Amino acid sequence: MEGYIFDLDGVLVDTAKYHYLAWKEIAHSFGFELTPEHNEQLKGIGREVSLRQILVWAGKTLSEETFHDLALRKNERYLQYIEHIDATELLPGVLSYLQHLKAQGKKIALGSASKNARLVLERTSILPLFDTIVDGTMVSQPKPNPEVFLRAAEGLSLSPTDCCVFEDAPAGIKAAKAAGMKAIGVGDAQVLAEADQVIPHFSDLVLSI
Repeated sequence: MEGYIFDLDGVLVDTAKYHYLAWKEIAHSFGFELTPEHNEQLKGIGREVSLRQILVWAGKTLSEETFHDLALRKNERYLQYIEHIDATELLPGVLSYLQHLKAQGKKIALGSASKNARLVLERTSILPLFDTIVDGTMVSQPKPNPEVFLRAAEGLSLSPTDCCVFEDAPAGIKAAKAAGMKAIGVGDAQVLAEADQVIPHFSDLVLSI
């Protein structure tokens, strides 16, 4: 493989927990208790899609104005949570794996639904390791649509078949497969059953991928 495309939250950085806390507060504001099980289904999808799904679970309808206000409030709360993050939020083995890829002359991209991706990469000091970044501000279709990964491959000037995606969410794995890329799941093998391979985390054991 020549190109390596990474999701952000839950793959590179330990920020998924902050999304959950922010969504939990928003859901609580209209009387719904968002559980970790619910949150698993929100991984890898964008803010508006996530809020619409929470409203379905809660059996609630909102005006468009209130909907957008809540989506904005969720983002503001998330930004407050990540205000002081640094490289200690990187998940185990991430930095050494990215450095290994760079030393091997491989191309590295980010493919994330997050609209705050560049900010997180800056604050965790890994932004310079990426050749291209595709985030939620640049795509119109959420995962499992493959748009984000196809754009990342284009940004790397590579064919999709020359790219490998690292994802922690089923929607992301589906998107990678739909793009014609190799899909590596990071996390639970049962949850990520459609992946070509699943790893628990980045470590010296997986540097050959």
